[in-house]
Amino acid sequence: MVKLTTTCRIYMAEFHFDEIIKVIGIDDKRYEKVSRIEAQSEDEDVYLELDVHSQLFRMLQGEKFRMVVSHTLNADGSAVTGHISEGKQKSLADKFEYVMHGLLYKMSEDKEKQNDGSNTVKVVVYISFGGLQLMLKGDPLKMHKFRLDQRLFLLLRKI
Repeated sequence: MVKLTTTCRIYMAEFHFDEIIKVIGIDDKRYEKVSRIEAQSEDEDVYLELDVHSQLFRMLQGEKFRMVVSHTLNADGSAVTGHISEGKQKSLADKFEYVMHGLLYKMSEDKEKQNDGSNTVKVVVYISFGGLQLMLKGDPLKMHKFRLDQRLFLLLRKI
């Protein structure tokens, strides 16, 4: 008797950024419906400033969120196309509470002085989501997938 087996491939989207972040500051006085959130990753290796539509998604100081930046919303990692087949494609957005789509418009390097007097280099990424901004600053090893002019999705979920 011959036993037949089938191989199942499971594809997953590769993320540009996937971290648990903690809100360390909030500026909600700058704009009427927008809060500028200051946060850092749990390991304190990444710092970010993010504009959030505060009437749609409330973030409070001390709260933790999972934050993902991805080139696609398709769970299998395939590119997002203009045509959406209803019910056929699993979406990453289904697992998150707040999703934005934007353009990476600027990248730079920033030197930070350490306590021992040495300098470390951080990569700074700027993404615009229709006027709402994200500034993400981190170690070059964590930021290596980002490229200028990429269209990216930001996804947030409270932990």
